[in-house]
Amino acid sequence: MTEKIIAACDGASKGNPGPAAWAWVIGTEDGEIAHWEAGPLGTATNNVAELTALLRLLERIDPAVPAEVRMDSQYAMKAVTTWLPGWRRKGWKTSAGTPVANKELVVRIDELLTDRRVEFVYTPAHQVDGDPLNDAADRAASHTARSQQPAGSDEGSPLPPPEPGSARPAAAKRPRKATGAPGSPRAGTRSGGSGTRSGSSAPSLKARFPGRCRCGQAYAKGDTITKNPDGWGHPACAEAAS
Repeated sequence: MTEKIIAACDGASKGNPGPAAWAWVIGTEDGEIAHWEAGPLGTATNNVAELTALLRLLERIDPAVPAEVRMDSQYAMKAVTTWLPGWRRKGWKTSAGTPVANKELVVRIDELLTDRRVEFVYTPAHQVDGDPLNDAADRAASHTARSQQPAGSDEGSPLPPPEPGSARPAAAKRPRKATGAPGSPRAGTRSGGSGTRSGSSAPSLKARFPGRCRCGQAYAKGDTITKNPDGWGHPACAEAAS
C-alpha cells in the first residue's frame, strides 16, 4: 500500500478572467509522473482555476492515504491552510462580513479535507530546476487553458512542453513546510504562492524593489503588489484582509 501520495495541482487563466483550466499531477515514489489530468473551465479567474485544481485532485486521490500536495498559488494555499477555519466559523463570511469569494469551491474543498491528512507544500512557479510535479501541472493547466480541450494520462495524452520563456532562476530560499496543530487531521504549510484575486478595491502596482508580504513570503521586483493593512504585498493577501 502507498505510504503517502505525492501530488501537485495548478490552475491557469489567460487574462484573469479569461480562458482558464485546472490540472493535477500525481508522482511515483521515485519522483516520476504517474498520472495527470487537466480540464477546461471556459472563462474564469486564476483563483477559480487554482481552487478547482485542488478540488479535482482531492476527488481523485484515496482519502485514506496521507498526501503531500504541492502548490504555487498564494491564494489557494492560504485559503485552505489559514483562512478557511475563520471563514467557516463566521458562516462563510470574511472579517468584513462579506461573503467569501468562490464559496462553493471553498466549502467543497473543506468537506473533502475533513478527516484526511494532507500536507500542503509551497513550490515557487516557473523555476529553473524547480519541482517537476509543479512544473508538469503548470504546463498542463496552461496548455488546456489555451486549447479548452480536456487531456490526461488516462487518455494517452503526452504532457505539453514548457511555454517559451516560462522558467526563471530559482530563488535562494527553499520551500518551507509547517505542520498543523497537533492532533489535527490536516497538516499544511502556512505559506503560499503567487495567485492573484481579481476585484480587489485596493490600488495595485509593479514593485520597484523586492519586499516581503504580510503573509511572510517574499515578492520580487516587477511583481504586482497591492496595499494591505501592513504595507504592500500579494493581491490575494490584501483581498483576504479586507
